[in-house]
Parts: sequence; C-alpha cells; structure tokens
Amino acid sequence: MPIWYPFKQFLEHATGFDMDALHVLVGVGLQLGLALFLRTDIGRWRPWLIVFGLEILNEINDLWVERWPDPAHQYGEGFKDILLTMILPTLLLLAVRCRPALFIQRFAADDPSPGGAEAPVPPTA
Repeated sequence: MPIWYPFKQFLEHATGFDMDALHVLVGVGLQLGLALFLRTDIGRWRPWLIVFGLEILNEINDLWVERWPDPAHQYGEGFKDILLTMILPTLLLLAVRCRPALFIQRFAADDPSPGGAEAPVPPTA
C-alpha cells in the first residue's frame, strides 16, 4: 500500500481538514455510502463491520509505514484514530437499532396540506 499514505496526506492538504476530522467524516461517509451500495440500512451490522475492518487495515498500514521514536505514543494515536472513526457510526447504528422511530417520518393520511403533499406528523413516544 505505498500509495495509500501519500493519498491520505493529499486529502489532508487538499481539504484543509486535519487527520482527526477526516477520520470522523470518512467513518460516517463510508457507513452511509456502504449502506446505499449494499442496499441495506445503517441499522445493520454489515456496513459498520466493513467500516471497522477498513479502519483496522488503515491503522495497520500506518504502523507499517510510519516509525515513531515512541511506540506507545504511536499506538495511542492509532487507538484514538479508531475511536474517532467509529464513534459516530456506532452511535448511528445503536440509535437506529434501539430507537428506529427517530428515523421514520410519519404522514397524516387524512390531512393533506396545500399542494397535495402530506404534512409530517411528529412520532409518538
């Protein structure tokens, strides 16, 4: 994977985001993109597991390519990267699985709003 590390550096400089922010954005973006690609939803384990697997591979690559003077610091940074990448996908997965009503829009069938569109009705508890 000699091209992966320079590509990550390119993304950091081209977007203006630091690596920590990119980990957060890529984690959520991958989860949503994989759910679309796999024709499933973010409440299923498959997109989450794929994001987790890719992040583990990314961190293995970082350990292989980079050599820090203090290995403990490098391992700590790798663990932080895993947490940053997986925290929002994990929260989304758990929220969809535990509280699916938060993600469902309900419509009033007998009270159409002007223009033929139905007005949203707040979910019941």
